[in-house]
Amino acid sequence: MRLRILSFCWAITLLCARLGAAPAESVYAPLALYAGTWTITKSAAPAGTMPDTLKNICARVGSFYACQQTVNNQPGNMMIFIPTNNPGHYYTQNVTLEGRATSRGDLEINGDRWVYSSTWDAGGHTVHYRTTNVFSGRNHIHFEQSESTNGKDWTTTASGDEQRVAGTSH
Repeated sequence: MRLRILSFCWAITLLCARLGAAPAESVYAPLALYAGTWTITKSAAPAGTMPDTLKNICARVGSFYACQQTVNNQPGNMMIFIPTNNPGHYYTQNVTLEGRATSRGDLEINGDRWVYSSTWDAGGHTVHYRTTNVFSGRNHIHFEQSESTNGKDWTTTASGDEQRVAGTSH
């Protein structure tokens, strides 16, 4: 009888450990949505301008999620995402092809709205940057890039739409 109780307790412990591990994987699920190839059309582009192509090759590496970004067939930065203790909040870090890390940023995901934010020391004064992506389904993103010198009053510097190229991830 004692062995049966110990076996039952061990089975419950394993089940709970397994169930406890599931949320750790799910924290990365929203990030996978950005993988794939996207066509970018900027709102202020002159008529006849060809859209840009963004390719995100993404994977989970241990506790990190990373996307190598290629724009118009030119390798760009590696964007690294690190989940925090707050659901939907990630630290971000770009690493350039030269191996240099830019300043740490933040990503807040709230449903279909993703807000990237960061700051930069521009010779003695801080510039705040914000990119807002609003997903419409899995294959369309409207984006707006803004900057501010005080973190309160924002100026839009670019906006447009990204459309997933058919047949790429998700």
